[in-house]
Amino acid sequence: MTTDRYPAESSDCAGCPFRNADRFCMNRDGKHPETCPTRNQTDVVARANREYERPDIRAFAYAASVQEGEGYAGREQGHAQVKPLKPRILEIAEFARRMSYRRLGLVFCAGLAREAKLVGDFYRSRDFEVVSAVCKVGQMPKEIIGIADHQKIAIGRHETMCNPISQAMLMNAAKTEFNVLLGLCVGHDSLVFKYSQAPCTVLAAKDRVFGHNPLAAVYTLDSYYRYLKTPLE
Repeated sequence: MTTDRYPAESSDCAGCPFRNADRFCMNRDGKHPETCPTRNQTDVVARANREYERPDIRAFAYAASVQEGEGYAGREQGHAQVKPLKPRILEIAEFARRMSYRRLGLVFCAGLAREAKLVGDFYRSRDFEVVSAVCKVGQMPKEIIGIADHQKIAIGRHETMCNPISQAMLMNAAKTEFNVLLGLCVGHDSLVFKYSQAPCTVLAAKDRVFGHNPLAAVYTLDSYYRYLKTPLE
């Protein structure tokens, strides 16, 4: 279905029925559905490819691709034999070093204060400067953005709102070169992305039920968490 709000032609790579090895985007003789953007939206792809001609973007993309490759061992034995090698916390450090970044931002949730301390110490032990900001910085009451008392977690008393814009601006003021997000809420992380001047990456995404492993819900959609497949009200 199309409306004035959405373009008539949109990609749906997640709905592609073919195996990765057989997909047109990964195999020049591969197959593709009607919605394949590699086949149908060459103008968009060409416009994106021109961005890689910018020296700063090219260098960033190059470092990211090299980092991706070096995340696997056994490549010389063929694709079927590769083995994952490095956890994400280490890959972030290695990527930052490839980019010659010295000052990292650590933007974290108050619920992960212990983890933030460990993460900060980890990066400092690898000779990075670490600037950090907790989500509750500024002590702003939730009423400022229109939250009613019954909408709070702590009903009947002061509750400090998450303040991702301040977190991002504190990183900007400190001139961080690469910001690492740790456990921010849905939407709050989006505002950090929006207001941060430095590029950002995510070490862990917030998932209160699954210990910050959101894919656990995806892996159990056909079993324990099948109720999630019912339509939203």
